[in-house]
This record gives sequence, C-alpha cells and structure tokens, in this order.
Amino acid sequence: MSSHALPLFDPAAGQGARQFAELGLALVLSTLIGAERAVQQKSAGLRTHTLVGVGSALFMEVSQHGFNSLLGVDGVALDPSRVAAQIVSGIGFIGGGLIFVRRDAVRGLTTAATVWLTCAIGMACGGGLPLLAIAATACHFLVVRGYPWVSRRIPALATERRTGLHLAYVVGSSVLTRVLEECTSRGFRVLEVRTDRTDWDAASGRRGTIAVRMEIEGAAEVPQLVAVLAELDGVLDVASLESASEE
Repeated sequence: MSSHALPLFDPAAGQGARQFAELGLALVLSTLIGAERAVQQKSAGLRTHTLVGVGSALFMEVSQHGFNSLLGVDGVALDPSRVAAQIVSGIGFIGGGLIFVRRDAVRGLTTAATVWLTCAIGMACGGGLPLLAIAATACHFLVVRGYPWVSRRIPALATERRTGLHLAYVVGSSVLTRVLEECTSRGFRVLEVRTDRTDWDAASGRRGTIAVRMEIEGAAEVPQLVAVLAELDGVLDVASLESASEE
C-alpha cells in the first residue's frame, strides 16, 4: 500500500494549488452569504455560514482525493458521491436547530435554507464547479435582497410579518384605543398588548406615562404605521422591532 502513496503537496494527491483555490473560493463565497445574514441579525451569521461552506468544500476534497492511496488495490472500489450524500443528510441537523415555532409562527426557515444553500455552494467549490458556486451565490443575493423588494410592490406576494411595537404615552390620553384602531385599519392583526410599567406621581397629581409592548402581524409597511402613531397626541415614543415570520 505504501508504494501507492503520493508526496505531500502533490496535485495528484489532492493537495495542490487547485484544491487550495477551491477551499479559498468556498471561504469567500460563504463569507459573503454569512455577512449578509449577520447584517440582517439572523441566528446563523458570519461564522456559521463560513464554517459550513469551508467544511462542505473540505468534505468534497476528501471524498475525491482522500483515498487516492487505495486506488488500484484489489477489492477496493471508491464512490466519491457517497460522502456528498452524507453531507446533504448531515446539514439537516444544523438547519433543524435553526427552526423554531413560537405561537404558531414558524421562524428560522429562511436562515436554515441559507445554511443548506451555503453547504451546496461549498460542495460545488470542493467538487471543482466554481462557476456554479458563484452563480448560486448570486442567486442567494437575488432572492434575499431582490424578492422582498418585489413583494412590497405586489400585495399578493407580500410576506406577513410579526412585529413588536414599543409604545410610551401619557396617562389618561386614551391613546391606546386610537393606536389599536390605526393598526387594524391598516391591515394588521393585534396579537398581544402588554403594559410593562406605569409611572405616576400620586403625591403631586402629575400625569405619568405608560409603556406598552404590542405584538402585531400583517403584510403592510410597518415604518408607515410607526410614523402615523408617532404623530398621535399623547404619544411620547414609538419604535418597532420587525422580523419576517418565515425567517
């Protein structure tokens, strides 16, 4: 078996310039995807996507070149596709860990799908298909950046979003009723209303403030709703924490 061994850094041994270039390409492409996810503050960001991409590329390199020393040995048959199939199965564990359900809303699907795509891109790099890997990376940015823009302009395609609203208003101004009316009139469903605290100076009789945490869901533009609520008499502050229900 030792007679079949190949020298270190020999391209024929799977450790030449081409293999290092493929790993480098997987590093760059998966880093780009991870950076985009990190900017969106998703649960799987820069490091997760980069490691998945580079790891998948390395698995493919090992699959193709890691058993070269066994070539020609009687009774040994190599099938590089078997490792690729195991990668596809194994990445499901990472993806499954990113998906969770909260109050009937599924979160993490887009992030899990992105990790799955990053795995495929790394496999393409390690499998010697750089053009396909680059094209798939471009498709990722087209989907995650371009599709929301299209959805906002086609109401039928709009994704419903669950949004947290933080609202502070003056006690006794009946603001909450008007806030609920504005939300429902703009197509939002009010899922939860919770009063976090009330500041009230009973000794001086000074009117205090009430801070409210609301959960709403709908496909309309949240920034427009926030702008309208901020103009209501008695509202001291309003902010949103928006996230897509499918992500």
